[in-house]
Amino acid sequence: MYNILICDDDRDIVSALEIYLTSEGYGTVAAYDGLEAVKLAAERDVHLILMDVMMPGLDGIRATAKLRETTNIPIILLTAKSEDSDKILGLNIGADDYITKPFNPIEVIARVKSQLRRYTTLGGRKKAEGSNTRLSNGGIAIDDAAKTVTVDGEAVSLTPLEYNILLLLMKHLGRVFSTGQIYEQVWNDPSLGSENTVAVHIRHLREKIEIDPANPRYIKVVWGLGYKMEKV
Repeated sequence: MYNILICDDDRDIVSALEIYLTSEGYGTVAAYDGLEAVKLAAERDVHLILMDVMMPGLDGIRATAKLRETTNIPIILLTAKSEDSDKILGLNIGADDYITKPFNPIEVIARVKSQLRRYTTLGGRKKAEGSNTRLSNGGIAIDDAAKTVTVDGEAVSLTPLEYNILLLLMKHLGRVFSTGQIYEQVWNDPSLGSENTVAVHIRHLREKIEIDPANPRYIKVVWGLGYKMEKV
């Protein structure tokens, strides 16, 4: 059973999310502020976090940043419609997705399932023996069987979405992917309104694999078209 940590200072929202998730067979853990969420994530067996942005004390943005120091489990932010800047900031510091309040229960379950599917796939399914699970380009090396990435021999820790973006580009060196194509292949969702989400994750990925993210050697933007992995 997968356990979902729900963090919101509104107890009615936590209760509603618990009902949605338990009806789908998930276990739930409740927290009512960011500090409690960070503590429970370290103590309990948690596979995904639903995190409200606006909370007293340690808010969802800072809690996400704190969690990313120790874990790569999926984090979905719960945001109000007026919090567009917080959505982008949250994605930039490591959140995997966001859901806008008031939310539809069907959307919540769909996004939770989508993130868990990516996370568990990244965590372990091995490819068949004899298949090519190692890719390299310049100083970047991916072992897709072990799900590891190294840059110039040093291990790099990526979130599931960052890993899958890098894997997609590494498999198709020199090919240009639009933001919509990247979103559809990595997120497995329609790409409407995906431009900012993809750009934020690629910027975060560049910060981890590029010596100078402002002048990238590997992941290049092709203006008006999208992104590509430059063959080095």
